[in-house]
Amino acid sequence: MKQFFQSAALLLLAATPLAAQDLPDLGGREVVVVTENAYPPLQFVDPASGAAIGWEYDAMAEIAARLNIAVVYETISWDAMIPAVSEGQYDIGMTGITIREDRAEMVDFSDAYMRSEMVMLVRGDETRFDDAASFAADDDLLIAAQPGTTPFYVGVYDVLDGDEANPRIRLFETFGAGVQALKTGDVDLVLTDGTAGEGYVAASEGGLKIVGEKLGTEDFGFIFPKGSDLVAPVNAAIAAMRADGTIDALNKTWFLDYKMGE
Repeated sequence: MKQFFQSAALLLLAATPLAAQDLPDLGGREVVVVTENAYPPLQFVDPASGAAIGWEYDAMAEIAARLNIAVVYETISWDAMIPAVSEGQYDIGMTGITIREDRAEMVDFSDAYMRSEMVMLVRGDETRFDDAASFAADDDLLIAAQPGTTPFYVGVYDVLDGDEANPRIRLFETFGAGVQALKTGDVDLVLTDGTAGEGYVAASEGGLKIVGEKLGTEDFGFIFPKGSDLVAPVNAAIAAMRADGTIDALNKTWFLDYKMGE
């Protein structure tokens, strides 16, 4: 039996009581949401059904119902997502996007809907290193990363020597491709937030594990073109979902109850 997703690294944002209020009604407005579908359990293609599912899909469906919007989904690679949303090609982007000041120069962020911690994902039989220092000390070990992501910068500055061109960093277009390279032995470490890391461990049946101390925290938010009039309504919906327990229920569904591959 597959293990439950039990993300010890996930730090659930504390519920903030809200005064009773009516959410804005956007009159059935069509909203185009773009995602990567490569970040379980936030959003991914279910291997059993082939359907795109996950925490963010359920959260967006709830937001859509509360705000009276009609969501149309598109997919795009991670490295193209922020520029595309910034240029107004899409109304909202979602793929476990870390809220960062440099990104906020290009796009607007929603309020944080989740907080997670960075972890070191390795093969289940890995014995050559068990923390960031011992990984950095072995020049033969390689790390997988997506350019421009938080794991990339954590790998460069918190694990290695601060050189973004370090040849020990192997770049991949998607997070899933980096994990596959880890499984096949082409790289030795994938840095990821605990949300995705624990999900992959739970689905690997011992093929993957997490080692070492956590390397920091990050907050996730949805992204919008600068100045979007959707930011305030979405923030109101997130706040209401946190206050009435909906976010807690989504966390239970996707991080405790859901079994990958079943």
